[in-house]
Amino acid sequence: MDTITPRMLGKVIVAHPQSSVQDALLLLALMLAALMLALQYDLFFFIKELSDAEREISLAEGVLLSLLLTASILVFIARRLSEQKRDLSLKVAAEIELREMTALALQDPLTGLLNRRAFLEALTEALKSPPANGTQHAVFLVDLDHFKRINDGHGHAAGDHVLEVVADRFRAAARPSDLVARIGGDEFAILAYNVDRDAAQKIGDRFLASLADPIRGGKHAHKVCMSVGVALIPDDGATDEEILRNADLAMYRAKDLHNALMFFEPEMAERRQIAFG
Repeated sequence: MDTITPRMLGKVIVAHPQSSVQDALLLLALMLAALMLALQYDLFFFIKELSDAEREISLAEGVLLSLLLTASILVFIARRLSEQKRDLSLKVAAEIELREMTALALQDPLTGLLNRRAFLEALTEALKSPPANGTQHAVFLVDLDHFKRINDGHGHAAGDHVLEVVADRFRAAARPSDLVARIGGDEFAILAYNVDRDAAQKIGDRFLASLADPIRGGKHAHKVCMSVGVALIPDDGATDEEILRNADLAMYRAKDLHNALMFFEPEMAERRQIAFG
């Protein structure tokens, strides 16, 4: 049990002045009643008898009074410590609730992955932290090809099931340090720290391979393919807007192929400028 100090007790009393005063008055009343009984005073002659200096308290009465005083003090302290414990419990509960609310605010409710807000915050921090030992950070943007057909043909419940399975497979494919997020309806993003181009290619290949097997839902088996665009930090951009735009350009180039991954190349941006004048 923690040592009870006057300072600790004083803080609790200050934090709960009303109940402290109530307990103090109650204990004082009990002590006065016990004193009157112990000294065998008639209630109506209490003041008169109290003024008699020759009246002595016996040993038994003194022991009884000491025990009552000690018990009163212990009860008072116990009440204050109980209030302190309750305050601490409420504070811990509030902190846990705040952490849970913060986690929910950064979590995709369907898949349990990070949401777009959390991913953008992580990306901003990654841009501020230079990669180690000449490596880079890799941002993968993933779009599920023709996902709308599943929703339209089998219903949104089937589509949600597919997204949940995709999220589970992406978790299994990711390294422990990789951040996986769902940033839109059928769009996902991965942030891989401290990789070179070859390592990024291997990571992307694992994500592509994770959807090699069909996703079963009820009586149906859905073959899901995806397009992956990759942008490297810092080579492919200095801001989160540049990185996401360039990864998006690479992803749309990957859509020209089937179930493919493409790294961003400067000519992709040049071709886009020409296309849109």
